Amino acid sequence: MNKPEINCLQRVRVVLSHTSLPRNIGSVARAMKTMGLSRLYLVNPKRFPDDEAVTLASGAHDILDQAIVVGTLEEALAGCTQTVATCPRVHELSVPRHNPRQIAPILIERTLLGEEVALVFGTEMSGLSNEEVRSCNRMVTIPTNPDYSSLNLAQAVQILAYEMRCAVDDDISHLEERPQLAAHDDIERFYVHLEQALIGLEFLDPDNPKRLMPRLRRMFGRIQLEKLEVDIWRGILRAVQEGPRGKQPHD
Repeated sequence: MNKPEINCLQRVRVVLSHTSLPRNIGSVARAMKTMGLSRLYLVNPKRFPDDEAVTLASGAHDILDQAIVVGTLEEALAGCTQTVATCPRVHELSVPRHNPRQIAPILIERTLLGEEVALVFGTEMSGLSNEEVRSCNRMVTIPTNPDYSSLNLAQAVQILAYEMRCAVDDDISHLEERPQLAAHDDIERFYVHLEQALIGLEFLDPDNPKRLMPRLRRMFGRIQLEKLEVDIWRGILRAVQEGPRGKQPHD
């Protein structure tokens, strides 16, 4: 029987955004299954389902059969507390950056606590857009030869999946109780609420926002907000929007 910890891999999503070639989807499914990952999300694939994907899956057709196709990255990340953008290059966004060996134990720890996590991969030609990277709260870069850094999509998924499997095999199951992190969609609703409140206070000019919201996203992204913290912030924002109620402060 498999170790109980292996079940945590069922809480890992592999998210492919706008994949052009069905053979890459099939190769990714094969890479996932060899390491025990099974949750494949496809954001607007150009062609899927497709016979070429089944052929390249080489026996991992069950991963393709269970794949979830969505229209937006937000849908693919809904419910996840850790969302990791795979980036071959340096972005201006200052969210935490890791290599695969560093990020895997962090993600496995969260899955052992019952949370959902996602590894996000971009298109074959251009990778993830800045907006897609900004939607994630961590980044991972695979170290490569600087003179030849070409990795295809399935290779990148295989490397991350391998490190996730190795992290499960390490003895990290005796974790102390930790607070529940806020899910991606809860944080996105918080950002919408925050922007509305700042506009209401005339602190943010919607016609000339500059970079205020991206900077606030970076700040809160570094904190790794907990669910309770998001609830507290939403309560503060509601109180600000409603204004004073004539109550006196407690002694």
